[in-house]
Amino acid sequence: MDPNFWHSRWESDQIGFHTKQANPLLVEFFPTLSLRKSSRVFLPLCGKTLDIHWLLDQGFQVVGVELSKKAITQLFQELGIEPEIRTLDKLEHFSAEGIDIFVGNLFDLSKAHIGKIDAIYDRAALVALPLDMRISYTNHLTQIAENAPQLLICFEYDQSEMEGPPFSIAQEEVLSHYNKYYKINQLKSISVKGGMRNGIPVQEKVWHLEKSL
Repeated sequence: MDPNFWHSRWESDQIGFHTKQANPLLVEFFPTLSLRKSSRVFLPLCGKTLDIHWLLDQGFQVVGVELSKKAITQLFQELGIEPEIRTLDKLEHFSAEGIDIFVGNLFDLSKAHIGKIDAIYDRAALVALPLDMRISYTNHLTQIAENAPQLLICFEYDQSEMEGPPFSIAQEEVLSHYNKYYKINQLKSISVKGGMRNGIPVQEKVWHLEKSL
């Protein structure tokens, strides 16, 4: 996926993927991860999601990465927080108490940049990438986050009916990416009201990826 695609979406405010509340599936299933308060939660391709507000309100620390500087500037404005901003290698680092967001290409992000991660919440990253990039992404993610447990939310629909993003991620693909790192459990599968664009039927699926011993 060309980074310019996402930059243009943010610059033209074509952000229908940005919802006006925390994701109900996050609220329902995040406790499955059994995290202590102040645990560090990594959100890849986080945008300015209100899921970040919810996680902070619950007492967790948030680490994120996002291509769009506009999105992160708006995020901190909406949080009412003045971030410290500095250049870190090829990235910009926006930070304040309890929150670290890196602006730039996720593949430029390293384990040294993000530090210890206690869990991953992926609602927006895997579904945003075409297949070849999903393979690279999942390999990179597990490396920099050291196989931290994960709450993963995906869509599944007939990909021949619509081009992504969001892309369809079937169970077989989730297993192919993560089976060697995690015990994988499907927590929920629900039909999305109204379907995908043009009314295409779609299932939204919630996965718990538990770190293998």
